[in-house]
Amino acid sequence: MTELTRRAVLAAAALLPLAAQAQAETAWPPRSTRLVIPYPPGGPTDILGRVVAQGLPQAGLGAVVVDNRSGASGVIGAGEVARAAPDGATWLVNASLQVILPHMKPQMPYDTLRDFLPVTNIARVPLILVIDPRLPVRSVPELVAWLKAQGGKASYGSSGIGAAPHLAGELFKQLTGTEMTHVPYRGSGPALQDLMAGNIQLMFDSMPSSAGAVREGQLRALAVTTAGRVAAFPDLPTVAEAGVPGYEIATWYGIWAPARTPAEIIVKMQRAVATVLATPEARTRLEALGADPVADTPEAFADFTRAEWDRWGRLVRDARIEAQ
Repeated sequence: MTELTRRAVLAAAALLPLAAQAQAETAWPPRSTRLVIPYPPGGPTDILGRVVAQGLPQAGLGAVVVDNRSGASGVIGAGEVARAAPDGATWLVNASLQVILPHMKPQMPYDTLRDFLPVTNIARVPLILVIDPRLPVRSVPELVAWLKAQGGKASYGSSGIGAAPHLAGELFKQLTGTEMTHVPYRGSGPALQDLMAGNIQLMFDSMPSSAGAVREGQLRALAVTTAGRVAAFPDLPTVAEAGVPGYEIATWYGIWAPARTPAEIIVKMQRAVATVLATPEARTRLEALGADPVADTPEAFADFTRAEWDRWGRLVRDARIEAQ
């Protein structure tokens, strides 16, 4: 082998990793993109995740599979994404619980801030206070009076320990001086089924999962938990204006990638989601559910989740809430 040939071979070999990296980048998206939703079908995370999933093929992602991996307040599904290959084929769709639960459960199988990369916030969503319509209650003051008369025998459901609906109930108890038992479920869907069956008496549920049941008369809505009223239910007062000053709480839903996913892939995914959420179909669907589409950049979502990490951490510590 001549010196010139040897140099040519070495130069070609040095370029192989760069060529492989370029091929990997141009190969994205993969043939099938998987959105892992760590709760059962029918809950708000599932509903919003599917709105995004249905539009992603038209945004250039090809086949998109929604994979419900429920259990342990979202830990099972999130843990699967944390362990997934950082190749842009697997993504996590989760609620604000993603940054809440670690404050109550120190022994997590993953590090929320280290093992995931924020991609985008899908939507901000108010909670809605809903009750079994068979209860003799038609307003927040009447609910407070009824709860006090029950002497702690009433119960409220949530999508899981530490989720925003759980903390909403704890905040309500603190500000009204009432007592009720928290019953956690493996998602809002099963909790709503028990509420409509009369097995629990109320919920502070994410609006996307309860809106349909409220409109059909299967649940009675008393108030929304945000600082102002929402367009989807303009006649519903806020909890604060209905007689509980200082009450305000909401939730949000976002997308995360496994750590070490290339920045180029994360940016492409964020742009695809933003394209979906900008369509009239998606906006109409989300607004009917009371959800406010966001689709912010990975950098903005990273700053937001860090601030939420700190805010929810303070609330959990103040309420002394611990995961079982």
